[in-house]
Amino acid sequence: MWVNSASVARPSMKRKEPIPLDYRYIRFFDEISLNDVALVGGKNASLGELYRRLTASGVKVPNGFAVTADAYRLILDRAQAWAALRGALAGAAGGVEPLARGAARAREIVRDAPFPAELAAEILEAHAKLAAQYGEELSVAVRSSATAEDLLNASFAGQHESFLNVRGAEELIHACRNCFASLFTDRAVRYRLDQGFDHFRVALSIGVMKMVRADLGSSGVVFTLDTESGFRDVVFVTAAWGLGENVVQGTVDPDEFYVFKPTFRGGKRAVLKRALGGKELKMVYGGDGRQATHSVPTTAEERRGYCIDDAEVLELAGAAIAIEDHYSAAAGHSVPMDIEWAKDGVDGKLYIIQARPETVVSRRAAGVLEQYSLSRQGTLRLTGHAVGERIASGRARVVRSHRELAEFQPGEVLVAPATEPDWGTVMKSAAAIVTDRGGRTCHAAIVARELGIPAVVGAGDATARLTTGEEITVSCAEGATGKVYEGILPFEVTRLEERSVLRTRTEIMVNLGNPEIALRLSFLPVDGVGLARMEFIISEAIKAHPMALAHPERIADAAERAAIEELARGCATPADYFVERLSEGVGTIAAAFYPKPVIVRMSDFKTNEYASLVGGRGFEPAEENPMLGFRGASRYAHPAYADGFALECRAMTRVREQMGLVNVKLMIPFCRRIEEAERVLAEMARHGLKRGEGGLEIYVMCEIPNNVILVDGFARLFDGFSIGSNDLTQLALGVDRDSGIVAFDFDERDPGVKALIGMAIAGAHRNGRHCGICGQAPSDYPEIVELLVQSGVDSISVNPDVAVRTRELVARAERALSLVGRAAEAGVKLE
Repeated sequence: MWVNSASVARPSMKRKEPIPLDYRYIRFFDEISLNDVALVGGKNASLGELYRRLTASGVKVPNGFAVTADAYRLILDRAQAWAALRGALAGAAGGVEPLARGAARAREIVRDAPFPAELAAEILEAHAKLAAQYGEELSVAVRSSATAEDLLNASFAGQHESFLNVRGAEELIHACRNCFASLFTDRAVRYRLDQGFDHFRVALSIGVMKMVRADLGSSGVVFTLDTESGFRDVVFVTAAWGLGENVVQGTVDPDEFYVFKPTFRGGKRAVLKRALGGKELKMVYGGDGRQATHSVPTTAEERRGYCIDDAEVLELAGAAIAIEDHYSAAAGHSVPMDIEWAKDGVDGKLYIIQARPETVVSRRAAGVLEQYSLSRQGTLRLTGHAVGERIASGRARVVRSHRELAEFQPGEVLVAPATEPDWGTVMKSAAAIVTDRGGRTCHAAIVARELGIPAVVGAGDATARLTTGEEITVSCAEGATGKVYEGILPFEVTRLEERSVLRTRTEIMVNLGNPEIALRLSFLPVDGVGLARMEFIISEAIKAHPMALAHPERIADAAERAAIEELARGCATPADYFVERLSEGVGTIAAAFYPKPVIVRMSDFKTNEYASLVGGRGFEPAEENPMLGFRGASRYAHPAYADGFALECRAMTRVREQMGLVNVKLMIPFCRRIEEAERVLAEMARHGLKRGEGGLEIYVMCEIPNNVILVDGFARLFDGFSIGSNDLTQLALGVDRDSGIVAFDFDERDPGVKALIGMAIAGAHRNGRHCGICGQAPSDYPEIVELLVQSGVDSISVNPDVAVRTRELVARAERALSLVGRAAEAGVKLE
């Protein structure tokens, strides 16, 4: 419950221990809880709650104290300043200039108000007690913490000032004065006007806490959900060198990490995926080491590596999960959190310096899925980090400073080096946002999510490459990479409500290879992933030939050797790079759909496709018809690829054992003969992937007529089958599906192909094996769906864009089949 802090008498406050009688305006963190928001503001109340409740369980929070909102009121009461403040802000709603004049006058009134001696004495005494805990040379952070009566949705985040590395009595009192005055920054006044808040129902408390020397270490933000998709089972960590303002304001592109909560809680603690940020700058204190801050370039070594290691990522994830659990228990429902952290470069410890409920992504309508998709592709102008999952078009407006904001027109795309907190009015009217700098937790990203508009941040040189007036389309619907296209491109929006989705006996699964869209697709009403394509991850995320990474010494071309070294930067060896990237790609897909099954097909490149990878030409033979050549199972135990397959197996072992994603099943493609299957399974077992151990299931693709003819033999070796209708059609009809000249003869509806599909399903079921299909045919032809349902197929895996439509077709076919069955039982013949 929110209460008027001005009317709260100290003896009535419920506390663990009584507050010392000599403090009227000070509350130490161990005396503060979430019930004290009206007295000390949201930031201080949260810090107090964390310090009191969670430090014993290992969450590190620097100690400090709050100067209450009553102190702010005392200053203005003594100075009789209320009337002057009201007069100063009377015309603030009249425009930019009146607001700036009024806000400046209001700050002056607060700064010039006499500072009561008894208040100063309490602050200095509390500071002395804090110094006794941490040492006489203590430096502190003086941070604003807004409070308001009955304004439950008012966070006031980023509107007021904080002062860092404050030392000594004079500096501390001076910082407190300026902190109180910052209640009337231009952006804070604008924020309250936009939100319809009364300036005088908002007060300011101050937090004084041990300074964490992140200027000598690193800092960042942690979210306990994915900020783009809203997926709640991950912890998302960002990190950069130096003070955290560069991360928040978007001055740098930070490192990013994900940790999967369910397996973390189960004891399998590993980083799910990571991305190395540019981290071109770091914010430090001025030359004298005092309050003034500025950014300096990072070194090449700092840019090449991550600024925190895996153990530190997992420590932050553990703290974040503990904080989320605590807030959720208090609220009685899940409360995703937005947390700021800092690593002290002196003691090397990680500290939580702020935590608040996440209020944008977590408020999206539950059970509703919106999918944006471009109707056609266009000319790509630039890329960056995607924020949101929408698409928007408009004329670009390049804004390099606040002086150019007045020229912005509603509906334009804002293009800027970075955005600032006082740009809110313009951003509200933008169709989309594009920035040169920033990561997915920067100011532009946060505001774009709040407004529900797409943003591409960290695009590098957008302000140089785009010009005011040109028409562009901003797409954030294609994964983690946001794209800016030339011109106004058409796009479609599909809105799906979960309650409208039909349920079917036949499982509907999706084919997926792109980990970047996996978290978003997890909200589809499907039963798992029927085909996770390893090739996409190798070609898009790894980019190099597995054998080139296993044996870089065999690469003859110097440029390709250098490219391999650059790709593997930050990893112990090129082989480790392959294992890390592949396991994180597969792991992300598996986590997105956990605990539903995810069937991962081991690599199925053809020789010409492998040769196009970095370092690939020296490891691949030239084949006249790669479609029928050295591909799939035939490669795995062959000396020409065995070491590459060993890396694939290492990666899958890491996914299942270290990451704990045991919902992953493995599948062998293009397995021609029983003997070949036995060799492959033996090779997998040699690398730690033995069928049956740890619940591991191994499937085989049913895509060669011999798989159907010898289905009983293959069923003895494998746990299930997945019909690949593309290759099965190719080999049944003798049609090279890569040949355009005979494409007219490639038809999955041919009676012979349909007969093979029916035989495969029946054979699998005869042996008690699962049988699904993951080819293109069900996506394209409703009559194939009917055939599959009539044949009793266990699962149908299709492209994500047709998953819902396929379930509707399956439901219709199952209803028809049920009617026929009931009619037959009743002796009625249906036409």
